[in-house]
Amino acid sequence: MEPLTTEEIAARHRYMAVEANNVAWQLSIGERSPAEDAEMLNAAHASAWHWSFVGEELNHMRATMLLAEVHALLGMGTTALQYAMSMHAFFTGRDTEAWELAFAHVVLAHAAHVAGNLDVHAMSYANALVVMSTLNDDDRQVVEMTLKMVPK
Repeated sequence: MEPLTTEEIAARHRYMAVEANNVAWQLSIGERSPAEDAEMLNAAHASAWHWSFVGEELNHMRATMLLAEVHALLGMGTTALQYAMSMHAFFTGRDTEAWELAFAHVVLAHAAHVAGNLDVHAMSYANALVVMSTLNDDDRQVVEMTLKMVPK
């Protein structure tokens, strides 16, 4: 077997990053079995790992957002909040499309709630609702799938 070229290795990392990301997000929006919880966690970390080889900062922060949400869903408040604070600072500190800004607020609200930081939860939840009110119906419905996982 011939060794892979740098370009082929990069393409495989990118492919696996996207596939793992899609698996984790899909599992994050519904009820899961314990086996699916493990799959979701592994997929989120796999996506972040693959992006670390080929992604730009935006890809890394999107992977961090996914890690924050998955850790929140699994009750890992400390790490969820660490991931969430990092990605939230990134997305709120730059020109960010409204749908992605809404996700950043929703995920921070979720992580803060699980970590027991109710002030950050309340502020982020309210910010998410404000940004979501500006979204078109399709984008709002996508964000709402994640918002429904966050306690009010």
